[in-house]
Amino acid sequence: MERRLPRHILHHQVQFHQMKPEFEYKDIDQEGLEVLDVISAADNFNQWMYRTIAPFCTGNILEIGSGVGNISQFFIRSNQPIVLSDIRLNYRNIIKDKFGLDDTRVLDIDIAHPYFERTYPELLGRFDSIFCLNVVEHIKNDNLAIENMVKLLKTNGMLTVLVPAHQALYNGFDVTLEHFRRYNKKNLTALMTRHGRLVDVFYFNAMGILAWFISGNLLKHKSIPEGEMKLFNFLVPVFALIDKITFRRIGLSVICVIRKAL
Repeated sequence: MERRLPRHILHHQVQFHQMKPEFEYKDIDQEGLEVLDVISAADNFNQWMYRTIAPFCTGNILEIGSGVGNISQFFIRSNQPIVLSDIRLNYRNIIKDKFGLDDTRVLDIDIAHPYFERTYPELLGRFDSIFCLNVVEHIKNDNLAIENMVKLLKTNGMLTVLVPAHQALYNGFDVTLEHFRRYNKKNLTALMTRHGRLVDVFYFNAMGILAWFISGNLLKHKSIPEGEMKLFNFLVPVFALIDKITFRRIGLSVICVIRKAL
């Protein structure tokens, strides 16, 4: 039976200026898999993202939405204690085969589950750090998703969330990838601080805005072209420097980190 995102949960309170399409859960996300495969070859980009979030990921770590393991690989190589997860069986099988992990290290976790505590009692309060990259924008009830992830943290544990930034950039890429919305620092902070104390919030990948706009808005591509990703990956050292120069005040993505309160 097809699993669907719960419809009876109250809609998130963050408002946006543009109506978005409705999406239904798919057991096999072919478009998402194709994008992840393109990004998997972008070693410089993936390492840059890892270096950006790594300072907030210590102790017993959980990754929500591991996909094909593009970021997971760096934690595993550095022998950090990490548990991976994904809602889709095909992704879980890919990362189990890729990293030689069993079912105790690769979990099926639905952070939008309406009966979360009852479904995952053994995971509540278990982790020191959780990171969730490019996942929350796929979930209609983002508030429920954040609330449920915080339940998995120990007291004072940290949750790091990365999502697409700037609703004005919403284009065919977002529709293909089934994004309900894009965020900014203000509304992501408002969403996450309902559930914990703010640690940090900042933008990531300033130069990605230009690439995203040209490819998605002007050229009307519906997915990330492999050639463009290769060029972007080559230029990552320059783009990382630009993020430092701009003090992370603008970017294609926004990252927010909160700490679970007592």
